[in-house]
Amino acid sequence: MTWLSCRGEAFAGAVAAADPALTVERRATGGSSENVGLLRAGHVDLGLVQGEYAYPALAEGGGLTVLAPMYPTPGLFVVPAASAIRSVADLRGRRVVLGTHKSGLTVMGRSVLGASGLDPERDINPILLDRAGDGPTLVREGRADALWGGGLDWPGFHALAADPGGARFFGPSEAAIARLAQPGAATRRLTVPAGSFAGQAEPIATVGSWSFVIARPGLDEETAYRIVRALARTELTEAQPRNLVGLVPADQVNPGTARVLREAGVTPR
Repeated sequence: MTWLSCRGEAFAGAVAAADPALTVERRATGGSSENVGLLRAGHVDLGLVQGEYAYPALAEGGGLTVLAPMYPTPGLFVVPAASAIRSVADLRGRRVVLGTHKSGLTVMGRSVLGASGLDPERDINPILLDRAGDGPTLVREGRADALWGGGLDWPGFHALAADPGGARFFGPSEAAIARLAQPGAATRRLTVPAGSFAGQAEPIATVGSWSFVIARPGLDEETAYRIVRALARTELTEAQPRNLVGLVPADQVNPGTARVLREAGVTPR
Protein backbone atom coordinates (compact mmCIF):
# COMPACT_ATOMS: atom_id res chain seq x y z
CA MET A 1 0.00 0.00 0.00
CA THR A 2 1.57 3.29 -1.12
CA TRP A 3 0.39 6.35 0.79
CA LEU A 4 1.48 9.85 -0.08
CA SER A 5 1.13 12.91 2.06
CA CYS A 6 3.12 15.81 3.42
CA ARG A 7 1.22 15.64 6.76
CA GLY A 8 -0.22 12.13 6.98
CA GLU A 9 2.34 10.36 9.14
CA ALA A 10 -0.08 10.11 12.07
CA PHE A 11 -2.72 8.52 9.83
CA ALA A 12 -0.34 5.94 8.37
CA GLY A 13 1.14 5.11 11.77
CA ALA A 14 -2.25 4.74 13.48
CA VAL A 15 -3.64 2.48 10.75
CA ALA A 16 -0.54 0.28 10.78
CA ALA A 17 -0.71 0.02 14.57
CA ALA A 18 -4.39 -1.01 14.44
CA ASP A 19 -3.76 -3.61 11.73
CA PRO A 20 -0.06 -4.66 11.70
CA ALA A 21 -0.67 -6.83 8.64
CA LEU A 22 -1.18 -3.68 6.57
CA THR A 23 2.08 -2.39 5.14
CA VAL A 24 1.99 1.35 4.48
CA GLU A 25 4.78 2.87 2.40
CA ARG A 26 4.87 6.62 2.91
CA ARG A 27 5.96 9.07 0.23
CA ALA A 28 6.35 12.86 0.35
CA THR A 29 5.05 14.99 -2.54
CA GLY A 30 4.50 18.60 -3.52
CA GLY A 31 0.91 18.71 -2.27
CA SER A 32 -2.69 18.20 -3.30
CA SER A 33 -2.37 19.02 -7.00
CA GLU A 34 0.44 16.54 -7.53
CA ASN A 35 -1.33 13.94 -5.42
CA VAL A 36 -4.43 14.02 -7.63
CA GLY A 37 -2.31 13.40 -10.72
CA LEU A 38 -0.45 10.51 -9.11
CA LEU A 39 -3.71 8.94 -7.95
CA ARG A 40 -5.30 9.23 -11.39
CA ALA A 41 -2.24 7.60 -12.95
CA GLY A 42 -2.35 4.76 -10.44
CA HIS A 43 1.17 5.48 -9.21
CA VAL A 44 -0.01 5.51 -5.58
CA ASP A 45 -2.92 3.91 -3.75
CA LEU A 46 -3.91 6.70 -1.35
CA GLY A 47 -3.25 10.42 -1.18
CA LEU A 48 -4.06 13.34 1.06
CA VAL A 49 -5.95 15.99 -0.92
CA GLN A 50 -7.28 19.29 0.39
CA GLY A 51 -10.92 20.11 -0.32
CA GLU A 52 -10.20 22.83 -2.90
CA TYR A 53 -8.65 20.13 -5.11
CA ALA A 54 -10.61 17.12 -3.86
CA TYR A 55 -14.13 18.31 -4.71
CA PRO A 56 -13.35 19.26 -8.35
CA ALA A 57 -11.35 16.05 -8.86
CA LEU A 58 -14.19 13.91 -7.52
CA ALA A 59 -16.76 15.78 -9.61
CA GLU A 60 -14.74 15.05 -12.77
CA GLY A 61 -15.27 11.33 -12.28
CA GLY A 62 -12.69 8.83 -13.39
CA GLY A 63 -12.88 6.55 -10.37
CA LEU A 64 -11.39 8.59 -7.54
CA THR A 65 -13.23 8.02 -4.24
CA VAL A 66 -12.99 9.29 -0.67
CA LEU A 67 -11.61 6.74 1.74
CA ALA A 68 -11.75 8.89 4.87
CA PRO A 69 -11.78 12.46 6.16
CA MET A 70 -8.50 13.69 7.54
CA TYR A 71 -8.85 17.06 9.30
CA PRO A 72 -10.42 20.50 8.87
CA THR A 73 -8.08 23.38 8.07
CA PRO A 74 -9.29 26.82 9.19
CA GLY A 75 -7.73 29.59 7.12
CA LEU A 76 -6.39 32.74 8.75
CA PHE A 77 -4.36 35.83 8.00
CA VAL A 78 -1.65 36.76 10.48
CA VAL A 79 0.20 40.06 10.91
CA PRO A 80 2.55 41.42 13.57
CA ALA A 81 0.53 42.66 16.55
CA ALA A 82 1.82 46.21 15.98
CA SER A 83 0.53 46.27 12.39
CA ALA A 84 -2.27 48.63 11.42
CA ILE A 85 -3.86 45.80 9.40
CA ARG A 86 -6.93 44.49 11.22
CA SER A 87 -9.17 43.07 8.51
CA VAL A 88 -9.10 41.63 5.00
CA ALA A 89 -10.14 45.03 3.63
CA ASP A 90 -6.94 46.51 5.09
CA LEU A 91 -4.87 44.19 2.88
CA ARG A 92 -5.55 46.30 -0.21
CA GLY A 93 -2.22 47.36 -1.71
CA ARG A 94 -0.26 45.22 0.75
CA ARG A 95 2.28 42.45 0.22
CA VAL A 96 0.55 39.21 1.20
CA VAL A 97 2.11 35.75 1.32
CA LEU A 98 -0.58 33.40 -0.04
CA GLY A 99 1.34 30.12 0.22
CA THR A 100 3.04 27.76 -2.19
CA HIS A 101 2.32 27.61 -5.91
CA LYS A 102 0.20 24.43 -6.00
CA SER A 103 -1.30 24.32 -2.53
CA GLY A 104 -5.04 23.99 -1.98
CA LEU A 105 -4.61 26.47 0.85
CA THR A 106 -3.39 29.07 -1.65
CA VAL A 107 -6.53 28.49 -3.72
CA MET A 108 -8.60 29.05 -0.58
CA GLY A 109 -6.75 32.27 0.20
CA ARG A 110 -7.56 33.65 -3.24
CA SER A 111 -11.21 32.71 -2.74
CA VAL A 112 -11.30 34.51 0.62
CA LEU A 113 -9.86 37.65 -0.94
CA GLY A 114 -12.34 37.51 -3.82
CA ALA A 115 -15.32 37.05 -1.50
CA SER A 116 -14.04 40.06 0.46
CA GLY A 117 -14.06 42.28 -2.61
CA LEU A 118 -10.34 42.13 -3.39
CA ASP A 119 -8.86 40.87 -6.65
CA PRO A 120 -6.04 38.55 -5.47
CA GLU A 121 -3.89 39.48 -8.47
CA ARG A 122 -4.49 43.25 -8.62
CA ASP A 123 -5.66 44.56 -5.28
CA ILE A 124 -2.81 43.03 -3.27
CA ASN A 125 0.81 42.24 -4.06
CA PRO A 126 0.66 38.43 -3.89
CA ILE A 127 3.74 36.46 -2.86
CA LEU A 128 3.94 32.77 -3.77
CA LEU A 129 6.52 30.50 -2.20
CA ASP A 130 8.54 27.45 -3.13
CA ARG A 131 8.61 26.46 0.55
CA ALA A 132 5.73 27.19 2.92
CA GLY A 133 8.13 27.61 5.82
CA ASP A 134 9.59 30.78 4.27
CA GLY A 135 6.45 32.84 4.91
CA PRO A 136 7.01 33.78 8.58
CA THR A 137 10.54 34.97 7.81
CA LEU A 138 9.27 37.34 5.11
CA VAL A 139 6.82 38.87 7.60
CA ARG A 140 9.46 39.15 10.33
CA GLU A 141 11.91 40.86 7.99
CA GLY A 142 9.31 43.31 6.72
CA ARG A 143 9.34 41.90 3.19
CA ALA A 144 5.68 40.94 3.53
CA ASP A 145 2.86 42.66 5.40
CA ALA A 146 0.68 39.63 6.05
CA LEU A 147 0.69 35.87 5.77
CA TRP A 148 -2.19 33.56 4.85
CA GLY A 149 -2.09 30.04 6.24
CA GLY A 150 -4.19 27.29 7.69
CA GLY A 151 -4.42 24.81 10.51
CA LEU A 152 -4.20 25.12 14.26
CA ASP A 153 -0.93 23.21 14.37
CA TRP A 154 0.88 25.00 11.55
CA PRO A 155 4.39 25.91 12.83
CA GLY A 156 4.42 29.22 10.92
CA PHE A 157 1.45 30.52 12.87
CA HIS A 158 2.91 29.52 16.21
CA ALA A 159 6.30 30.96 15.32
CA LEU A 160 4.88 34.41 14.61
CA ALA A 161 2.60 34.30 17.66
CA ALA A 162 5.63 33.53 19.84
CA ASP A 163 7.67 36.49 18.53
CA PRO A 164 8.44 39.16 21.16
CA GLY A 165 5.91 41.59 19.69
CA GLY A 166 3.24 38.95 19.23
CA ALA A 167 0.88 38.50 16.29
CA ARG A 168 -2.73 39.20 15.34
CA PHE A 169 -4.92 36.65 13.55
CA PHE A 170 -8.11 37.34 11.63
CA GLY A 171 -10.46 35.74 9.15
CA PRO A 172 -12.85 37.19 6.57
CA SER A 173 -15.90 39.26 7.49
CA GLU A 174 -19.21 37.62 8.32
CA ALA A 175 -20.54 38.64 4.89
CA ALA A 176 -17.59 37.00 3.13
CA ILE A 177 -17.97 33.86 5.25
CA ALA A 178 -21.61 33.63 4.19
CA ARG A 179 -20.62 33.95 0.51
CA LEU A 180 -17.99 31.23 0.80
CA ALA A 181 -19.77 28.70 3.02
CA GLN A 182 -22.65 27.93 0.68
CA PRO A 183 -24.32 24.50 0.83
CA GLY A 184 -22.25 21.98 -1.11
CA ALA A 185 -19.17 24.21 -1.28
CA ALA A 186 -15.69 22.94 -0.41
CA THR A 187 -15.30 25.88 1.96
CA ARG A 188 -16.99 25.58 5.36
CA ARG A 189 -17.61 27.92 8.26
CA LEU A 190 -15.12 27.12 11.04
CA THR A 191 -14.21 28.67 14.39
CA VAL A 192 -10.70 28.89 15.81
CA PRO A 193 -11.08 28.48 19.60
CA ALA A 194 -9.68 31.16 21.90
CA GLY A 195 -6.19 30.32 23.07
CA SER A 196 -5.25 28.38 19.95
CA PHE A 197 -2.29 30.74 19.54
CA ALA A 198 -0.27 32.73 22.05
CA GLY A 199 -2.05 35.99 22.86
CA GLN A 200 -5.31 35.02 21.13
CA ALA A 201 -7.95 35.86 23.74
CA GLU A 202 -11.10 35.51 21.60
CA PRO A 203 -12.41 32.87 19.18
CA ILE A 204 -12.03 33.72 15.50
CA ALA A 205 -14.78 33.07 12.95
CA THR A 206 -13.38 32.07 9.58
CA VAL A 207 -13.68 29.56 6.76
CA GLY A 208 -11.74 26.46 5.94
CA SER A 209 -11.93 23.13 4.23
CA TRP A 210 -11.54 19.46 5.04
CA SER A 211 -8.72 17.38 3.66
CA PHE A 212 -9.54 13.85 2.58
CA VAL A 213 -7.76 10.56 2.07
CA ILE A 214 -8.49 9.83 -1.61
CA ALA A 215 -8.23 6.33 -3.10
CA ARG A 216 -6.99 5.68 -6.61
CA PRO A 217 -9.38 4.28 -9.22
CA GLY A 218 -9.77 0.53 -8.87
CA LEU A 219 -8.38 0.19 -5.35
CA ASP A 220 -9.42 -3.25 -4.09
CA GLU A 221 -12.56 -2.90 -1.97
CA GLU A 222 -11.40 -5.43 0.60
CA THR A 223 -8.13 -3.54 1.11
CA ALA A 224 -10.02 -0.27 1.48
CA TYR A 225 -12.38 -1.90 3.97
CA ARG A 226 -9.49 -3.16 6.10
CA ILE A 227 -7.86 0.28 6.16
CA VAL A 228 -11.06 2.07 7.16
CA ARG A 229 -11.98 -0.58 9.71
CA ALA A 230 -8.53 -0.14 11.26
CA LEU A 231 -8.93 3.64 11.18
CA ALA A 232 -12.23 3.34 13.07
CA ARG A 233 -10.31 1.68 15.92
CA THR A 234 -7.81 4.52 16.28
CA GLU A 235 -7.97 7.66 18.40
CA LEU A 236 -7.82 9.97 15.38
CA THR A 237 -11.16 11.62 16.14
CA GLU A 238 -11.26 13.95 13.13
CA ALA A 239 -10.40 11.13 10.73
CA GLN A 240 -13.24 8.84 11.81
CA PRO A 241 -15.23 7.58 8.79
CA ARG A 242 -18.56 8.82 10.21
CA ASN A 243 -17.32 12.40 9.78
CA LEU A 244 -17.77 11.99 6.03
CA VAL A 245 -21.55 12.20 6.38
CA GLY A 246 -22.61 15.55 4.96
CA LEU A 247 -19.12 16.36 3.66
CA VAL A 248 -19.17 14.39 0.39
CA PRO A 249 -22.00 12.79 -1.62
CA ALA A 250 -22.61 9.10 -0.97
CA ASP A 251 -21.63 8.14 -4.52
CA GLN A 252 -18.15 9.58 -3.98
CA VAL A 253 -17.49 7.50 -0.86
CA ASN A 254 -15.29 4.46 -1.42
CA PRO A 255 -17.27 1.17 -1.33
CA GLY A 256 -15.03 -0.16 1.43
CA THR A 257 -15.73 2.92 3.52
CA ALA A 258 -19.46 2.69 2.85
CA ARG A 259 -19.36 -0.90 4.09
CA VAL A 260 -17.73 0.14 7.37
CA LEU A 261 -20.32 2.90 7.80
CA ARG A 262 -23.22 0.52 7.19
CA GLU A 263 -21.84 -1.89 9.78
CA ALA A 264 -21.76 1.01 12.25
CA GLY A 265 -25.36 1.92 11.44
CA VAL A 266 -24.36 5.12 9.61
CA THR A 267 -25.90 5.93 6.24
CA PRO A 268 -23.85 8.04 3.78
CA ARG A 269 -25.97 10.66 2.03
